[in-house]
Amino acid sequence: MSKLLPCVEVDATAPATASVLFLHGLGADGHDFEPVAPIFRAPWIRYVFPHAPAMPVTINGGYVMPAWYDIRSLDLDPHRHDREDVDHIRASAAAVTALIAREVARGIKPSRIVLGGFSQGGAMALYTGSRHPDTLAGLLVLSAYEVCRNARHELTPANQNTPALFAHGRFDPIVPLFAGRAACDDARHPGRDVRWHEFPIQHEVSMPELEVVGQWLRERLPEQVP
Repeated sequence: MSKLLPCVEVDATAPATASVLFLHGLGADGHDFEPVAPIFRAPWIRYVFPHAPAMPVTINGGYVMPAWYDIRSLDLDPHRHDREDVDHIRASAAAVTALIAREVARGIKPSRIVLGGFSQGGAMALYTGSRHPDTLAGLLVLSAYEVCRNARHELTPANQNTPALFAHGRFDPIVPLFAGRAACDDARHPGRDVRWHEFPIQHEVSMPELEVVGQWLRERLPEQVP
């Protein structure tokens, strides 16, 4: 993709010294999480909420909607490798990587960038961030799962130890709890700060969850004098 994805941006209200790129879920758009930025109480952070391209989605009867990749099945068996369109995933990862590069061009170091997302966007954030060539500040994975488990040889050393926060609804009927927990468990290894939080909610976010996310973001991206 030569053109950058269109984005909703919530600019920092103080000089921007950090960025959060957050990817929405299937069928939503960049406005979906725009209202949560003030909740995190970090005026030095710029928030970038890109819009996914529109495409037919198999599990929704081929209906065209914003999506990071086509999903062919709701079967989350970790041994199944044909559930998502890998070409779409790679194209979306390249588009998100281009947005990270734009933040760097704007003066934000990769080590001051958090990549995150919700549901399908969380899966994309985990996939893209784990393969990024420069070390990021953190990966934020909400109500999501791991895609392309059979392609872990692509993971880059740069983000092998990048801190990650996984959060999930205990009663999620769309992305079951076990899928999120499996992604979290697979990200863990000695010496890496990987945290798991679950909440008594379904496929959504709650204020207690957003408070946890905000605290983690301020920890990963503390205020810094530009």
